[in-house]
Amino acid sequence: MAKIFIAGGSGRVATALIKNLVADGNEVVAGARHPENVVEMDHVNAVKLDLHDGVDAIADLMKRSDAVYFTAGSRGADLLQTDAMGAVKTMQAAEKLGIKRYVMLSSLYTLESERKWHEGGLADLLDYTTAKFFADNYLVHDTDLDYTIVQPTSLTEEAGSGQIYIGKELPQKTNPIPDVARVLADVLKQPNTVKKVFMMSSGSQAIDQALANV
Repeated sequence: MAKIFIAGGSGRVATALIKNLVADGNEVVAGARHPENVVEMDHVNAVKLDLHDGVDAIADLMKRSDAVYFTAGSRGADLLQTDAMGAVKTMQAAEKLGIKRYVMLSSLYTLESERKWHEGGLADLLDYTTAKFFADNYLVHDTDLDYTIVQPTSLTEEAGSGQIYIGKELPQKTNPIPDVARVLADVLKQPNTVKKVFMMSSGSQAIDQALANV
C-alpha cells in the first residue's frame, strides 16, 4: 500500500483517479482549495491546499507520501499562480521531502514547438498551454523527480472504453475522463513510464498494453 498525494483533489479527473487509486489498495491525501468537494470514501483524507502558499506549507501536507499527482487547474482564472507556479511549488515540496515519483496531468504539445499551440482548438487555450509549458519544462529540466507527464486530448464526461492510443498521430480528438484517470493510476505500476512524456487519445489498444509500450 502506498500513500499518494493529489494536488487538485476535487476535480473531475482527480475524483476518478482517487477511486482508482483506492481500488488499487492505496491511501490518498487529496489536497484542494475546497476540501469539502473531495469525494468522500474510505482511505481518502481531504486537506485544504492553497497553491498560493509557500513550499514549506505545501510540503507539510505531503509528508510521508510515496508519490505526488498534480491534477489542479484554474480553468483560466489563475494560470500563473496555480497552473504554472503552483505546480512548480509542489515539485519543490516533493524534492524537499525526498519524494521521487511525480505524475503530471498536462496538455497536448506543451513541450513541442510553439507552432503547435496555434493549431486547431489549441489556439483558444494559448495562455493555458503557456502556463503548462513552464511547469512541464521545470519538471523535466530543473528537478530530479521520477516524473511522468500525461498529455490527453480534450476530456469528455462519457463512459470509458479502456481503449486508448499513445503516440504522435492521435486518431481521436477526445478522451473520456475515466480512461485518463485509469492511465494516471496505472503509470505507478509501470516503471517504464518514468521520465516519459506522452500524448494520448481514445484508441483501440488496451490501457495496460499501451502503457507497456511507452
